[in-house]
Amino acid sequence: MYRLAKAASFLFHPLFTPIAGTIIFFLVTPKYTPAEVIRPIVLSILIISILIPVVLFILFKNLGWISSIYLNNVSERKIPIYAYIILNYIIILKVIPFNLYEELYYFFVGMVGALVACVILVYFKFKASMHLMAISSLTTFVVGIAFHYEVNITLGIAALIFLTGLVASARLYLKAHTPQEMIVGIIIGFIPQLITFNSWL
Repeated sequence: MYRLAKAASFLFHPLFTPIAGTIIFFLVTPKYTPAEVIRPIVLSILIISILIPVVLFILFKNLGWISSIYLNNVSERKIPIYAYIILNYIIILKVIPFNLYEELYYFFVGMVGALVACVILVYFKFKASMHLMAISSLTTFVVGIAFHYEVNITLGIAALIFLTGLVASARLYLKAHTPQEMIVGIIIGFIPQLITFNSWL
């Protein structure tokens, strides 16, 4: 059970959410986009949202600013979250063409909003679950594009809901969060995405 919980925590780490949302968007959207356009967007997001943060985490750990990639200590969260906000903002400004992929653009806006909420809570010594925040954001976005494009992706949504439960169970089992921290994580993932629906849904 311990290995399963650790595997779930790693596989559904918040760092993977931006690229997951991007891939799901391009799989679901009926808009035709040539592969040569999709490839650099996906590659750029992969580099900015995963590879650069991994390098930064290694740097922060060597400097003694964090103890692990899971940011279990609330006092360690400020600098990594600020860095991730900046990286996602770069994606919004430089990678996603707003006039072509408005839905994906606002997905990242919602993600930045959720990250800002997380860092604000850090100042109140509250450690919201970023795992639940991330998967809640992704699930809400997928529900939004299902309604927006009127496509039946019920199985995909059901899978995401199941994975939300799996991640929550894993984080509880590992004693990484209290139930309250996980509930708040789900809420701050859900609400910013819901707010952005007013702009594109």
